[in-house]
Amino acid sequence: MTAAGPAAPGPAAPVQASRPASHAAVVARLLRSEWTKIRSVRSTVWSLIALVVVSVGLTALFSLLTVGNWNGRGAAPRDATVLADPVSSILGTGIGLGQLAICVLGALVMTTEYSTGVIRASLLAVPRRIPMLAAKGAVFAALILVVSEIVTFGSYLVGSAMLHSHVPVSLSDPGVLRAVIGTGLSLTLLGLFAMAIGTLIRHTAGAITTVIGIVLVLPILSGLLPGSWGAHINAYLPEQAGGLITQAHRHAGDLLTPWQGFGVFCIWTAVLLVAAAYLLRRRDA
Repeated sequence: MTAAGPAAPGPAAPVQASRPASHAAVVARLLRSEWTKIRSVRSTVWSLIALVVVSVGLTALFSLLTVGNWNGRGAAPRDATVLADPVSSILGTGIGLGQLAICVLGALVMTTEYSTGVIRASLLAVPRRIPMLAAKGAVFAALILVVSEIVTFGSYLVGSAMLHSHVPVSLSDPGVLRAVIGTGLSLTLLGLFAMAIGTLIRHTAGAITTVIGIVLVLPILSGLLPGSWGAHINAYLPEQAGGLITQAHRHAGDLLTPWQGFGVFCIWTAVLLVAAAYLLRRRDA
């Protein structure tokens, strides 16, 4: 009897090819990754704390001083300004200084990745750079929008309660709700504006200096220009135009309406984000 040979191999088990992740899953992973990076950085927490403390604290302080000196010496011009647009007076100083925290945080969102080298790991995980930047901008904008609206409404409620005996103001008054909500929108756009500059410059000190220079110094320099040149250039500067939406009433001399000014600020921010995306693709990490 002859020995039986080796059994013939059976049919091979079908190999299941791994399915590529869906577009929605990729987007979700990108957003989750950017959220983890933003919330794990100490500068995010401290900048947001500074925004809350400075904005609400200074609003309360200046509202208290305004009420305490309402009939004091030299109070007439100030009181007339408060009566003309109480919302701008309530939110002006506190939010105006608090926005510096947004400028710093927006610049740090990108520059810290370059200074720590995290950007190289990010680009290895996500070779397509534009989706990475878009996800970072979306997460950062959502975070700033929520915090800014909370801070803005908190500042308004504190200031309006203190000034109520002299200047009754309500959210139902014409332009008030738009101005309060618009202040949060303006702060959010300012954060994206600063993030775009941080992406362009990639150096923390240079990016922060540039953003603060545009926000604070450039309007002063444009005001020194002769004739109507200064007024026209000043009206179309990013922060000056965007700040119009924070006013409940249009002031004399304003060249743009509140929504037109906000639109100008949107254009500035969009142009910088497009430039940032272009250079992010072209340059090495």
